Amino acid sequence: FFARLFSYKMHFLAGLARAGRLLGRPATARGLATAADANSTRVDVANIKLSRPKPKKTEKWVGLEGLEQRTAGSLISETLSQMEADAQTADDLRSLGKQQLSLEERKRRRRALSNLGVPEFHDFIAQRGVAIPRVAPRIMQMNIGLYCNQACNHCHVDSSPKRTEMMSRAVVDKCLEVLRSTPSITTVDITGGAPELNAEFRYLVTEASRLGLKVIDRCNLTVLQEPGQEDLAAFLAGHRVQVVASLPCYSPKNVNMQRGSGVFDRSIRSLLQLNDVGYGVEGSGLQLDLVYNPLGAFLPPQQAALEAKYKEELFQAFGIVFNGLFTLANMPITRFADFLYRRNELEEYMALLVNSFNPMAAEGLMCKDTISVRWDGHLFDCDFNQQLDLGMGTVETACDKGKGVTIFD
Repeated sequence: FFARLFSYKMHFLAGLARAGRLLGRPATARGLATAADANSTRVDVANIKLSRPKPKKTEKWVGLEGLEQRTAGSLISETLSQMEADAQTADDLRSLGKQQLSLEERKRRRRALSNLGVPEFHDFIAQRGVAIPRVAPRIMQMNIGLYCNQACNHCHVDSSPKRTEMMSRAVVDKCLEVLRSTPSITTVDITGGAPELNAEFRYLVTEASRLGLKVIDRCNLTVLQEPGQEDLAAFLAGHRVQVVASLPCYSPKNVNMQRGSGVFDRSIRSLLQLNDVGYGVEGSGLQLDLVYNPLGAFLPPQQAALEAKYKEELFQAFGIVFNGLFTLANMPITRFADFLYRRNELEEYMALLVNSFNPMAAEGLMCKDTISVRWDGHLFDCDFNQQLDLGMGTVETACDKGKGVTIFD
């Protein structure tokens, strides 16, 4: 009960502090509308630096010349090497095991909130006149696998090349059956991991498109450069898939610091390829949106201002165009929680989320109209609760007790 209550409180506060998490709603519904003046994060995010005890040397950006040669081959081997270099995380996982590490993670966050004197979740929102009624589902978000060619520092899903969980054809077919019989759902939001690396991804996109549904692909960009994905941009364009792509900065140093060495080069090349098939180009009807995540324990800048900065920098440097930018506050779970704890910033970050409470963002919370389907078919209110194994239903049906509602129920 307390784990679930804590998750709701933390998820709500993080959700109210972030902008643009779901598409199709005004940016202000997800933004820091009432807390904008309190948010002092600059839009020149390329100049925001994190202090490091022992900074590593990073290669300077050498431009577009030779980009194709620098991005040849898979990113996976490099990602695995960097994961092995993270000795602290590796030692924690070996000594505690993933499930035990998750429990320790919850204890850390609970202690951080206790030190802040935050009231219980329902009291907190009641005092501010906020209600969160559940409405008919409008979006089915499907996490079709945790396998990824990257292992980003901020990843709340804990994806990497070492994860093997993948959604099967049976689960995909059952989701499609539910979609056919649920007219209120108009959007299929596909995520992962790198969802494109699941063998069922193209089948799912094709069948969902035939149903006349809006299809969103949450893309890490570098997947377009993986062997076997050479035609991915054309496939997405052919099915009119909306691409929501991660790019945490417009500078190579910050991107590579958060997402891994070589990611910036591959991201730029992928954006150019998406532009080539019409994505982000005015009049094409092919929507390309980017996503910004902060590098550390701070909130994103104002969404509209940062979007203008991104458009200016990416067009001037590379000729890249896109439609919109969504700014997200990082969720303090899995890798990002460990990152904050090692830097002794967890309590400070939790305080920032609490103090940035924005009741106007409650209207856009995904838990109101989204069904989140895990790779094994279990159902959740949102992808954050999915990663904490807090399934739909009562405490007695929580997935961490071996039960829970699934897409087959």
